[in-house]
Formats: sequence, structure tokens, C-alpha cells
Amino acid sequence: MTILICGGAGYIGAHMVRHLLDAGKSVHVFDDFSTGHRQAVGNAPVTEGTLLSDADLDSVFSDVRIDAVMHFAAKALVAESVSDPFSYYQNNVIGTLNLLKAMRRHSVDRLVFSSTCAIFGVPTTPTIHEDHPVLPVNPYGASKMMCERMLADAATAYNLRSVALRYFNAAGASPDGCIGESHDPETHLIPNAILAALGRGPALKVSGRDYPTADGTCVRDFVHVDDLAQAHSQALAFITDREGAHAFNLGSERGASVLEVIEAVERVTGRLVPRADAPRRTGDPPSLVSDSRRAREILGWSPKYRELERIVETALRWHLAPAY
Repeated sequence: MTILICGGAGYIGAHMVRHLLDAGKSVHVFDDFSTGHRQAVGNAPVTEGTLLSDADLDSVFSDVRIDAVMHFAAKALVAESVSDPFSYYQNNVIGTLNLLKAMRRHSVDRLVFSSTCAIFGVPTTPTIHEDHPVLPVNPYGASKMMCERMLADAATAYNLRSVALRYFNAAGASPDGCIGESHDPETHLIPNAILAALGRGPALKVSGRDYPTADGTCVRDFVHVDDLAQAHSQALAFITDREGAHAFNLGSERGASVLEVIEAVERVTGRLVPRADAPRRTGDPPSLVSDSRRAREILGWSPKYRELERIVETALRWHLAPAY
């Protein structure tokens, strides 16, 4: 089996590529390198192209015998999606539609899709189950919700087998420090806190201190990137002999506030995190914590990194000596 990894040079995609190669699988990376890094995919075969080009897609499906697809190629900044929503619908929705149509043209019927907890919007329960109402509050979440609807419709009309994996907050890095999180700009909390502590970045902005949470800052559920990669492998195995469109939440099932993350980074680095208060970011729900029982019970997913400090430790190892 050869698995096409769309967005395989990005943060999560690169960890997926490495996970599959370490398991002896055959992979092919498809990426436009707008945000990804060639160094991150090692010796994996690569086709440079964009999901917005039918010609690029037909080229890779014609040149390589593809058996299944994993799709990570998406724009994923909440604030940017609010200020520039059209680019999110163009890249995330139309790009995914183009991919699905190319898969159908080339008779590829299995897809694992990178979705997000942002589809749920502001939660009405302490933890979020798959059956929680889907009411996104920003264009990023709305774009992923639209993609999930397309997957469901494609399952009915064209027998596409798919799994949408709704990540909470991906974090951490490969434990050996060879690949990790490298965005420009960097918007994620853990790397920005680490960079501030190391003196390699500005003071960390604490965006909002008046949320209805225990300490007034946002609460998030952090899940290690290697645990996400494991879930993708299990999801692909799940649809080998199952029809339909399926969805699973992926998180640690433990919430940590912004201030608690800062404290964890300070404990791991042994340094203070310089910080400054800032206004709330548009589109940020107060709390997002997963209920991932379905993934554990049905996929057999068992995340290795349940403790926030272990996740921070792997991220720190990467940031001390980033390779790209």
C-alpha cells in the first residue's frame, strides 16, 4: 500500500510521514511548501503541487499508484480566518473538494481527514463528545465542518470511505528532536511560551484574562503530535473493511489554562516566561476539552503522552536545536 500524504511537509504531516516510514509503510508526499519544510520529510518521495490545481493532482495520481490518502493540507490560523475568510474557504473547502474529485477519477476510495475541534464552537458541556452540536464560531472551523459534510455526502453517493479526526490542540515534537513545530508566524501557545523563556521570542501574549474559567484564561486540551499520527494509522486500518464516513475526537481529555501552560513551561525549562496581557483573540472559545472515549474504544487509540509536562519536554528538545 502507498499512502499519499497531502500536506506531508507540515507540522503534523511530517510526523505522520515519519510514523508510517518507521512502520515500514510506503508513502508519497504532496505539498506546495507554502508553510511546510522539505527537510521535515527526510528521504520520502515528494511531488510539489497544490490542491487548487486539478493538473497537479492528476499528475501525482497518474505517476504514483495511490491506495489511500491522508489529508493535512489546510490553512489553520483562527485569527487569520476571521480577517481573511475567503482564503480559508478557497484553500480548505475547494482544495478538499478538488482532492475528493481527483480520488474519484483515479479510483482511490479511502481517506483520513485532518479535522478540528473548532467545528464545535463554544461548548455547552464540560467535555466535547462527537455528538456535541456543531456550531463553529470562526471561518476556520466552518471550513472544516463543510469538508466533513462533503465526506458524508461522498460516502453516500460514491462509496468513499473516510475518517475525520477532530484534533484538539496538537503539540510537542518527535522525542529525538529531529522534527518539530516550525511556523512563520508562530501562533501556538506552547512553542511561543518556550521561545519566550529561551529569550528567542517576544514576551508571551496572554490573550484575555476575563474568560469564564478558573483563572480567567482560555482552557485547551493538548494532544501530542505522535499520538495523532498513531490515530491516523488506526483510522486507516479501521476503514479497510468498513464503509461510510466516520468521525472521532482526539485529545488528552485534560484541560490546561494558558497560565497553567506557562507554569509547565517554566518548570520544564527552569526559566521564567516573560508575559504581557493582551485583548481576547476574535473567535476563541473559553474552553475546549475533548471526550475521546470513542477513539479509544473503537479505534483502540491509546495516547502515550497524557501529561502536559511530557509534551512540553519534547517541544523543548526540538526548540533547543531546531533542524529547520
